[in-house]
Amino acid sequence: MKLSVNVNKIALLRNSRGHDAPNVLAFSQQIVSYGAHGITIHPRADRRHITPDDARAVTRHITTVETNFEGDLREEFLDLTLELRPTQCTLVPVTPGELTSHRGWDVVKWRFLLQPVVKRLKEEGIRTSLFVEADPAVVPVVAEMGADRIEIYTGPYAQAFDRGDHRAELDKIVATVRAAAAAGVGINAGHDLTVENLAPLVSEAPQIQEVSIGHHLVARALEVGMKQSVLDYLAAVEGRRAPSLAP
Repeated sequence: MKLSVNVNKIALLRNSRGHDAPNVLAFSQQIVSYGAHGITIHPRADRRHITPDDARAVTRHITTVETNFEGDLREEFLDLTLELRPTQCTLVPVTPGELTSHRGWDVVKWRFLLQPVVKRLKEEGIRTSLFVEADPAVVPVVAEMGADRIEIYTGPYAQAFDRGDHRAELDKIVATVRAAAAAGVGINAGHDLTVENLAPLVSEAPQIQEVSIGHHLVARALEVGMKQSVLDYLAAVEGRRAPSLAP
């Protein structure tokens, strides 16, 4: 399981003051130097965090690890993706005004829009992933569309974990992971994942290839520092305890 760090929250903090501190590219480079396997960005239409210029800087200067663009089917986002050719493009449904992503694609309903985009991205050599709910029934449709991977929306699982009753949501994820593995579809996961709730996923769904984590990793960095936070999450995806940097 690989860790791709979403740096949107760093851009959000920068934008709150209208200048270039903290610098998104500099932090992305630091995060890579600490061992992260990739950098994820989600340029939104309102530019409240990542901007097109951030996307250009990241893809031009982060070259030793994978880059992952998340976004919807807006022409601006797709044009930017085709211009910059990240390693992976994760197509995510977006509701105008939403605080954060909160659902996966209804792949049956929106197949007529998704399939041509998947085809175009793949023709350009960009790995494609579709953000979906934890439901084994989505896997055959995704496979038929030709997407390389799914990203399982783990928000409901994270919420259930906080309540202490996550078994049912974890079972949905495990079933979806097994269905995808059997169909030859790659598997990513993301949303509200933490050092604590990663452990059951690592144990019971080891076929997950990549997790994308931003908010909670940056929040943890406020307490322990960015390097320690990245090391903690790297240890979590590998099922071990991170070394402490404390003196």
